[in-house]
Amino acid sequence: MKEYQTITEISGPLVFVETDEPIGYDEIVDIETPSGEIRRGQVLEAASGYVAIQVFEGTDGIDQDSSVRFLGETMKMPVTEELLGRVLDGSGDPIDGGPDIVPEERHDIVGAAINPTAREYPEEFIQTGVSAIDGMNTLVRGQKLPIFSASGLPHNELALQIARQATVPEEASDEEGDDEESEFAVVFGAMGITAEEANEFMDDFERTGALERSVVFMNLADDPAVERTVTPRMVLTTAEYLAFEKDYHVLVILTDMTNYCEALREIGAAREEVPGRRGYPGYMYTDLAQIYERAGRIDGREGSVTQIPILTMPGDDETHPIPDLTGYITEGQIYVDRALNSQDVSPPINVLPSLSRLMDDGIGEGLTREDHADVSDQLYAAYAEGQDLRDLVNIVGREALSESDNRYLDFADRFETELIDQGGHTDREIDETLDIAWELLSMLPETELNRIDEELIEEYYVGGAESEPVEAAAD
Repeated sequence: MKEYQTITEISGPLVFVETDEPIGYDEIVDIETPSGEIRRGQVLEAASGYVAIQVFEGTDGIDQDSSVRFLGETMKMPVTEELLGRVLDGSGDPIDGGPDIVPEERHDIVGAAINPTAREYPEEFIQTGVSAIDGMNTLVRGQKLPIFSASGLPHNELALQIARQATVPEEASDEEGDDEESEFAVVFGAMGITAEEANEFMDDFERTGALERSVVFMNLADDPAVERTVTPRMVLTTAEYLAFEKDYHVLVILTDMTNYCEALREIGAAREEVPGRRGYPGYMYTDLAQIYERAGRIDGREGSVTQIPILTMPGDDETHPIPDLTGYITEGQIYVDRALNSQDVSPPINVLPSLSRLMDDGIGEGLTREDHADVSDQLYAAYAEGQDLRDLVNIVGREALSESDNRYLDFADRFETELIDQGGHTDREIDETLDIAWELLSMLPETELNRIDEELIEEYYVGGAESEPVEAAAD
């Protein structure tokens, strides 16, 4: 342990200290103020003769008379299976009034990179109970699938719905000899949220019983921004322990990654770094990749880490650096749509720009249902056709359209109200989602179902196109 009283500068959340010995990058630091208060920090930059320290609890009260002790180790997360059911702050300390954590191990929060040759390809279905995801943009174990939202949209409600409903379906569990109930866990990390949002999260977790299988990390808006850079790493370290040492299938939900990136920008400004796009650090891509790439499966291990990061696009701009870089790193995205939200569709997921790049590997015979892939493709095509026709109706009116065009318009309306709009507390099995999908597709003539195998049409088509009249055209 090395101790100094050589603070030369304090800038925002950073403290600069002169040193006469080499100091390790990411080393943990204790700073004792003249009043005797201990603040925890981490070495952000180490150079010959000085170090820059980011202070987690803020720099108020720290002055040049404060003592700085370098502890000679990096930051570690105390991990144990007993973390399930606990609520922690952004630095990993309990805030639920429960006992202190007695760890089985202490893991470095930076984690260990998964060797690409040891990665197991993600291809096992996770059922979220949300039709727009399960049916149209399927999530698989080991995937990283972000939710792109914007200010004022109900992404927190969607996150809670996924957290309480997500399961490994019985057929997938039986194939691998898994026990669904004992092997599925949620690690929830909230960054920069308000106290009101935190209360809503906790009320929902406790009311629904989801807390029993969850570990919750809470970093509030009035907590130091520097703590936000640590929170997702604490979350993922806990998830990796449960997944790769305790064989859980872990779903990690991180909200809001925009607040995390704003913390990076704040620290970069305090360090007087040359800014990149829109003032964000040039290394933000690398930093986000270090978080997102910790999702996956390891060959020979039963457990998995699946990520759903949530971000709010500033100004609803999908070209903003945060969603732009996130889209490059992850395997798709789920769009929360403002127009659908204004129509009271819940959850307001726009499936057309949404994408799950690993969906084809997680669906099909033996995984969900053999008709899943064909049905999804046909739903996309029919809904896209209906959306295009809505634009045309604004110009020429419905009376100028053919009977077939009117069917597609009716299909688009029912697709939103029956399949997408399921409410925030409805948990649908995948079979129920696909049954609804077939009812909708049966609005169209069989000849229009050109993306589905004929045998599947014979088995599931319910003949609705012949029996249901087209709704009266309305101007």
